[in-house]
Amino acid sequence: MKSQNAWFLLFLLVSQFAQAQFSWFGGDTKKKHHEVLLANRAIQIEATQAINNMYNFNYDAAERDFKWLTVKYPEHPIGFFLLGLNEWWKIVPDTKDESHDDACLDNMNRAIDLADAMLDDDDTDKEAAFFQAAAYAFKGRLYSERENWIKAAWAGKQAMKYLEKCRGFGDFNPELAIGDGLYNYYSKWIPENYPSLKPMMTFFHKGVKTEGIKQLEYVSSNAFYTRMEAKYFLMQIYSMENQHQKAYYMAAQMHALYPNNAYFHRYAARTAFMLNKADEAEILAQELLTNLNMGKYGYESTSGRYAAYILGYINYNYKRDLPKAKEYYQKTIDYALQNNSKDSGYFLGANLTLGKIASSEKDYAKALEYFNIIIANAEKKADTYKEAKKLIDDTKKLMKGDKKKK
Repeated sequence: MKSQNAWFLLFLLVSQFAQAQFSWFGGDTKKKHHEVLLANRAIQIEATQAINNMYNFNYDAAERDFKWLTVKYPEHPIGFFLLGLNEWWKIVPDTKDESHDDACLDNMNRAIDLADAMLDDDDTDKEAAFFQAAAYAFKGRLYSERENWIKAAWAGKQAMKYLEKCRGFGDFNPELAIGDGLYNYYSKWIPENYPSLKPMMTFFHKGVKTEGIKQLEYVSSNAFYTRMEAKYFLMQIYSMENQHQKAYYMAAQMHALYPNNAYFHRYAARTAFMLNKADEAEILAQELLTNLNMGKYGYESTSGRYAAYILGYINYNYKRDLPKAKEYYQKTIDYALQNNSKDSGYFLGANLTLGKIASSEKDYAKALEYFNIIIANAEKKADTYKEAKKLIDDTKKLMKGDKKKK
């Protein structure tokens, strides 16, 4: 989440400079017109099953159809862009896995090259500008995940440059609105959550979060190519805005549509858990672990961390099954260690509860180990850190009391 937020910050910062420095493409000489594919219903019908396969993690089937588009329309960027998007969704379940980076970037670069050629033929081609904006945006997202901020900033600048150039494409307005929606929301969210950045943000156009959410909802209902991407962001935004019921409905809908998508699956479990839908959350969490143990694609340590914590919490708080609770909380820790997520809430929460259990069992030394892990990994302002500090003091007092009794 932090790297994603950093990407949006870069996106926002460079947007203003891009808008100031670049004007509409000039010139009246047009060499060749290209067929507009984005608003072509026949192409959308042709691509529907492939896109559904991609979001349902049936990547090979999606890739075959997307490759066919590159054959059928060899001079158009649509096929390579969708191939790049297919690679991006291989990265989404575990963004620390870099094995798909090269393929994603290569396809986005080929889409950019083809869009460049279209602009050489007609420098007012708004569809080509759209693909430039989209491909650069995904490159920026990936570079930000890798904390390559210089490349991320450059890609963001290019994305905004071309986004401005493709405005006025009336038949494709729902697709373009995703950029406006993200800008409106995150231009307000970032300074609210990162106070140190407020002075910097005063120089930029101020967005309206509620308007941004409405725009993303519009995209999620009316767009074709960017519909699911809008839903992907809305799930997270609803959660950040404490609109957990909306987040739950969105996640449940996406999981029902794409049951093999590990990201939507774990978000459905998370949102059900947040709403205290314990029975549903338990079923979804068990399914997550089953798929992980079967080696199903996309189900890895992040899914395991979510699922194990949910099951640990249910066994501890609802079923009062301490052995099971300890087992699942320990699994939460193990999964977090597998992908170096020691700062995650579930990792810290698991250590906190295991420390409480150890203290209740008078294993004070073990309890202190758990609490000190929290002190070493949590932010000092976090509630978990403060609670762990207090529990350390309480545990030390209990240890002294026991020694006196002996």
